[in-house]
Amino acid sequence: MHRRAPWPGRVSQRREGVIRGMVIAGTKSGCGKTTVSLGLMAAFLQRGLKVAPFKVGPDFIDPGHHTRVTGVKSRNLDGWMLSRRYNRDLFNRSAARFHLAVVEGVMGLFDGYDGTSEAGSTAQMAKWLALPVILLVDAASMARSAAAVVLGFERFDPALAYAGVIFNNVAGPRHLQYLRQALEASVSMPCLGGLPRAPEVSIPERHLGLVTREEHPLTDDAIRHLARHVTEHIDLDGLLARLPERAVPVPEKRGGALGVEKPVRLAVAKDEAFCFYYPDNLELLEAAGARLVFFSPIKGKRLPPDVDGLYLGGGYPELFARKLAQNASLRNAVKAKSRQGMPVYAECGGFMFLCERLRDLSGRSFPMCGCFPFESRMTPRLKALGYREVTLKTDTVIGKRGQVLKGHEFHYSELISSPAEVATVYRITDRSGLDKPPEGYCIHRTLGSYTHLHFGSQPEAAAAFVESCRRFQRERIRTS
Repeated sequence: MHRRAPWPGRVSQRREGVIRGMVIAGTKSGCGKTTVSLGLMAAFLQRGLKVAPFKVGPDFIDPGHHTRVTGVKSRNLDGWMLSRRYNRDLFNRSAARFHLAVVEGVMGLFDGYDGTSEAGSTAQMAKWLALPVILLVDAASMARSAAAVVLGFERFDPALAYAGVIFNNVAGPRHLQYLRQALEASVSMPCLGGLPRAPEVSIPERHLGLVTREEHPLTDDAIRHLARHVTEHIDLDGLLARLPERAVPVPEKRGGALGVEKPVRLAVAKDEAFCFYYPDNLELLEAAGARLVFFSPIKGKRLPPDVDGLYLGGGYPELFARKLAQNASLRNAVKAKSRQGMPVYAECGGFMFLCERLRDLSGRSFPMCGCFPFESRMTPRLKALGYREVTLKTDTVIGKRGQVLKGHEFHYSELISSPAEVATVYRITDRSGLDKPPEGYCIHRTLGSYTHLHFGSQPEAAAAFVESCRRFQRERIRTS
């Protein structure tokens, strides 16, 4: 048990441009990284520290829970979609005014694109950001063998810095004692504690991962429970003491785009069905001159007034298909704007919403917007997973022919039919360079795809979309 007094006042007095940080990494997927990361964030906040949250990889769901706990936007760091410079600049800009940065890793610590390099791994990101790793080990059914696992990780890459080990799923005090003894006899990094099995602090899961923050918001009581669980079983003072201070440049506050033209109004779908957005994408759009106007395709009966473009992110339209189908006025408004030539950009779940119909796992078919003459169908098995590189085959609302963007695809649905008369404007390859079927469906100025693109991978994408909206704005004003 580690019941300690709050840290001394000198620690909670933040020095501008100096932070401490850590990367929470697992030996494998499914060892409890998200629960432990959320618990540490909550516990540090209770002790008066300002916490900046981050997530390695393209995941949308974990960052939503980070934001609920900390009240701060959680940022995605990614070694494949984004350059080393972009990741470092994003981290520095987002962490500079905080005491502590908590970075939740992805998969196992060294898992990346392949079996021969660290590319795309949590370990690579930890080294890029010069942060020490807290290694999380699922100790269920292990005792001395756990030390062998930790020793292997410790020696695998001498360039990686570790702050310590946390064991998860510990059976009891005696089990933890065995684990500590094994570590002390064989391993350099210390044991920072052991968390007992606690199903009550876990977050429900489903086919795309954890349930989203929008559907399963952590209550204040649940957050306090997470903080208490971590505080009672992890040596937080010892953990903090092992985190070196790290200098970060303090950025100037960025303003919006300058110019004499008024901002374009960009409608962004945001509710329980459509909640997968990279914060960077939205901020890059704002910086390019967009004023974001959020609306709910589930509850809103009409689009926001005087909008010049529409952005539909991913999510779970299949879980809300009946409600979306019942909202005919909103669906008809989206279709009408698409036919008028308003720029519309949709990804994954948003793309499914733009199709003619959506069929769920039970075979029920629901009407959607009808911008594309497709029917999407949910499947019991994963249909696509992985990074994607997109080369634009022609000019589009998000960029010019030949420009390259990077993103990620992850879905349990498919198109039943893809009429040949609908143009595909994406040439797609996976992270190994192998061609995937052409995609990026385009009708009028409506562009839909299963790929979630990160606009940080192509600096001109956000500006291109805003300029497309601006051209429509001029047309709308001229004809009104």
